[in-house]
Amino acid sequence: MSTRILIADDQEGIRGAFRLILDAQPDMTVVAEAADGLSAIETALQVRPDVVLADIRMPKADGIEVTRALAETGIHVVVVTTFGQEDYVRAALRHGASGFVLKRSGPTLLVEAVRAAMSGDMLISPQLTVGLLRESAVRDGPREAGLTEREDDVVRLVAQAKTNAEIAEELFLSPGTVKNHIASIQRKLGVKNRVGIAAWAWHTGRAHTP
Repeated sequence: MSTRILIADDQEGIRGAFRLILDAQPDMTVVAEAADGLSAIETALQVRPDVVLADIRMPKADGIEVTRALAETGIHVVVVTTFGQEDYVRAALRHGASGFVLKRSGPTLLVEAVRAAMSGDMLISPQLTVGLLRESAVRDGPREAGLTEREDDVVRLVAQAKTNAEIAEELFLSPGTVKNHIASIQRKLGVKNRVGIAAWAWHTGRAHTP
């Protein structure tokens, strides 16, 4: 089934460019657009897309407010923005965003972010990840969590902002196996997502290439 997407951005040119990129994917369809945050929320509740791409700065309601409003609906919100300040990223993730992508990151990362959200992953532009994770390192998590050697490898690559597909390729695993490893790691660390895994990796010194 095709992933149904709503694009929320106050610039018509950006919405048009994103529509061209996403509609060109065989598994994606843009079903609606919104030029401000309030319209994005109202349209999302009416149309029920799978994913909302929300600009961080919009009239009437910003991307953080859109994320917060849709947090309990089952609709994934990926924040897509020109502005990469870490406080924006932290606020978006705190309110339930499924990803945070800079517009300058290019069309490939935009498409990957949508697919990651749909598969339960979370993609953050690599330009943002290192600084964000250094700031949000888990202080109270276990330093030793009984991870296997392979799980340690996965943790290190998650901390380097690798997608599941990239991890699978580097470790010669299937994407499904990587997903299973990540689920196991989350249980052992007591974290909710790959951002929590990466933050723990930075805190415990596992984020660096051996």
